Amino acid sequence: MSRVVVVGSANVDVTTQVPTLPAPGQTLLATGTALLPGGKGANQAVAASRWGIDTELYAAVGADSFGRLLRSALAEQGVGLDRLIETGSEPTGLALVTVAADAENTIVVAPGANSALTAGAVADLPAHLGAGDVVLLQLEVPLATAAAAATAALSAGARVVLNAAPPPPASGGLAELLAGVDVLVVNETEATALAGTGPPGETAGWLPVAAALRALGPAAVVITLGGDGAVACAGDEAWHQAALPAAVLDTTGAGDAFCGVLAAALADGRSLPRAVRAGCAAGAAATEGRGAQAALYGRDQLDARMGEGA
Repeated sequence: MSRVVVVGSANVDVTTQVPTLPAPGQTLLATGTALLPGGKGANQAVAASRWGIDTELYAAVGADSFGRLLRSALAEQGVGLDRLIETGSEPTGLALVTVAADAENTIVVAPGANSALTAGAVADLPAHLGAGDVVLLQLEVPLATAAAAATAALSAGARVVLNAAPPPPASGGLAELLAGVDVLVVNETEATALAGTGPPGETAGWLPVAAALRALGPAAVVITLGGDGAVACAGDEAWHQAALPAAVLDTTGAGDAFCGVLAAALADGRSLPRAVRAGCAAGAAATEGRGAQAALYGRDQLDARMGEGA
């Protein structure tokens, strides 16, 4: 069976629940708080591992208690950690997450040790990849590291899925990376930032945005639309995948659940349309628990949620 190799960030999420998101200068009393494992790379690796696919994570943490928390949490989820770096020069990355009663959130990330995941840290990646494997990337680590991982994946015949979040500055070199990407995944805000357009007024209006992003180099583009599902563009086809029902509690990590399961489903041999549907099911399920990893489901559970089998 093919594998998913994730190259990305690992953070501890400092999460607070509030009645509404604070306005500038406003102080609010939280109704709850928690320290939870997170980081886009770690979240996506756990989502892929929960699918039942062999998953390995290239990431960096600090030599501190938060780093130990992450290592333990990831190991419990079956994520391979042989390439998890521990650095004494930076603390483990932190994400400050505020979640409102309507499930909307704001997130501020302090990268910390994630900046130590340099291009040299993925130098051995080609030796660990084979045709059919999927390399899953995000941009909470240096762009040069993601680019080196993409190059390694291509040399080994593996596929590259890039979650371009957060989008780098226009001068950051993303254009070169996009040319080697098999599937680009972005949300609405990231899509408009990369395409240089405003948000369209209706769901169907996102299809031309996806086509514009595909013209930048990736073979396929998926734009996640939250409660409106996702749109995708690949080859001569473009389509809308409706969202699956969910009792939404916290949207934190829903996009990471989507990306991790999309990559796992592709490695598992599913077509892109079926992988997008599985990603939407995972994203919906992820909103039903607090924290980025609390409601990540396995393959059988997601197939049941979608009303289909493998």
